[in-house]
Amino acid sequence: MTAWQKRLVAELKALAEENADDVKISRQPKLQNDRDVELRIRLRTAAIPRLTSGLDLLDHEEFILRLPSAPFRPPSVAVDHVRFLGHPHVLMGQHPCVYLDPSREWHPQSGMGGFLNRLWDWLTDAAGGKFDPATAMYHAVGGVLHLTDGTPTIVVREAGPVRARQVATLITRTEQRCDLTYTTGREGLKAPVFTLATDMPFGAATTFADLLKLLDDPYLEASGGRPPRVAPQSPAFLTTLLTSAVRNPRDTHQYFVLAVPHPAGGPSHLLCGRLPTDTANALRAIAGRYGTTINLDPAEIKTDIPIEWCAVSDERQAVTTRRDDTRPVNGFQDKSVFIWGCGGLGSWVAEFIMRAGAGEIALCDPARITGGLLVRQNYVEDDIGQSKAHALQSRLEAICDTTAVKVASDPPDESTLLATDLVLDATISHAVTTYLDALSMTPGRKATIVQVATDPRTGTLGIANVCAPDSTMTPSEVDQHAGVRATSDGTLELYHPLWRDVAEADELVPTRGCSVPTFHGSAADLAAVAASLTSLVGSHLGTSSPSMSGTHLIALPHAGDGPAHRFLEATQTA
Repeated sequence: MTAWQKRLVAELKALAEENADDVKISRQPKLQNDRDVELRIRLRTAAIPRLTSGLDLLDHEEFILRLPSAPFRPPSVAVDHVRFLGHPHVLMGQHPCVYLDPSREWHPQSGMGGFLNRLWDWLTDAAGGKFDPATAMYHAVGGVLHLTDGTPTIVVREAGPVRARQVATLITRTEQRCDLTYTTGREGLKAPVFTLATDMPFGAATTFADLLKLLDDPYLEASGGRPPRVAPQSPAFLTTLLTSAVRNPRDTHQYFVLAVPHPAGGPSHLLCGRLPTDTANALRAIAGRYGTTINLDPAEIKTDIPIEWCAVSDERQAVTTRRDDTRPVNGFQDKSVFIWGCGGLGSWVAEFIMRAGAGEIALCDPARITGGLLVRQNYVEDDIGQSKAHALQSRLEAICDTTAVKVASDPPDESTLLATDLVLDATISHAVTTYLDALSMTPGRKATIVQVATDPRTGTLGIANVCAPDSTMTPSEVDQHAGVRATSDGTLELYHPLWRDVAEADELVPTRGCSVPTFHGSAADLAAVAASLTSLVGSHLGTSSPSMSGTHLIALPHAGDGPAHRFLEATQTA
């Protein structure tokens, strides 16, 4: 045993001596082939409160403990019966999931005492019916992740399946990714999507033969002398497998998808496996010789044919909650956005809005990219020489497939801007401001108009002027209103440079000769300013009530003394 295992065993023995009525070591520690130490303990559980909906505990319960060789993973626990089968957070019917997220929940310094307390709390919650079956991870397939190294990830975004037996197409995107679609006529490998009659509490096995047995007896009831609760599913599964295999080229893997019902209801859990090419070729030969309706006896399937399980990136709306669902940028969800100016702020803002799930983004900036811009703008070496709008379009399209990105003409079509949810100006151009002032006065304007900028001396301050659709003020008037208030407020002195004429020393001349002066700033600073402004602008789009007009002022932590954020509401009478 390692020093760590010896420590845990010693702590357990001490606890058993101190709590002889509650804890007993029923089998002494033994080193296993995988270098874990295995032993058994018996806990007195009679005092744990019970509900009829909770885990059915006896007065004493025996557990098999496995102690790892190092403290980087917690001890694990199992039982040698199936009385816990089907209960939330019981893996493979016999392994209580005491640590859902070991990296946050397992504290090695707490040792065996901490582990036993965690197990006791788990038993108390389980017996009290406090676990929600609907949120039990992977509960539909034994509570464990089915994954084989070297297999591609299958991306699923379409809602299906709508039928119990369905054929999908797997489109190879990269060596590591395939996209699943139910759209007919697409080029790719055909894969049957087979909806099962019940969940699979013991998982889906690692060999083809064992999977077929589990399809016919997912609860292993035959081994206990009871008839399986479902009719045999393997014949229909084999038929759908043959049908797909014969449609795929020789020497390709045969993929399949199992839609496994969750015991708590709701959308099925999707499990994707694949068979080796020699097995797939054999299936094609059988289908070619006897047709796809032949009855293959599962008992005659070779027992050593492996199944490789693929990771499934299940992005269906019915099962996925966006990680930014409660954040201000959720206001950009499905919105149409026009970004005018794709430079120091605009290029970063565009990416953040793209990741926030905008419906469509139009980009307007004919300027070309030079190498010096890479210091602070959201471009890469291969973009040099391209127009900013076209290079940024390519970058955004590489981030997300579901948002339409286009390059707009300069100047843009006025009717397009009026119908857009958000027009964001990052140009600091007086001509563009004049254009937007006129646009803001158009009756029935849908678009929220926002102008963003930073200070030329440090690039650590940010300003966002928001002109709501129902505003009676133009963007220029919103800015002037904020300038009067801010420059007369001593607490906002940090932001006064945003309304001052640019001093010669504040700007940077990047190259010798007739080089256009520009502002100072790093990628880290401008990305941070852009990120903060993006969140603040998103908060105006996400409200159900009409958005307020006004000015957001933000400063990075190293910008200087002053408030990090202030919103100055714009009113016509102010």
